[in-house]
Amino acid sequence: MSLEKLVGRLGMDDDQIRALVLRLARSHPSGGHAVERAALLAAGPDFPQVLAWITDHDGRPESATTAPVGGGLHGSRVSSRSSARGTTPLRYVLEAGVLH
Repeated sequence: MSLEKLVGRLGMDDDQIRALVLRLARSHPSGGHAVERAALLAAGPDFPQVLAWITDHDGRPESATTAPVGGGLHGSRVSSRSSARGTTPLRYVLEAGVLH
């Protein structure tokens, strides 16, 4: 389904999504902006539509960097938990100039 059809069904237009993402975005070291996934989810039921907009504007999920896990008594528990969390991106990064 195209983004235009999805917008028509859900009610948010391009300008509304841009305003929402701009409000939630923070500066990123790359020079662009990063938007937390949790903030997008909390913003309302239009998360799939907003995520599609981010993807259509060359936004990408930020890969989570994990610190090396040492051994020790509980090392296997910590590494198994961190690998389960690593499947869902914590934030999405947009290139500089996309939101302005």
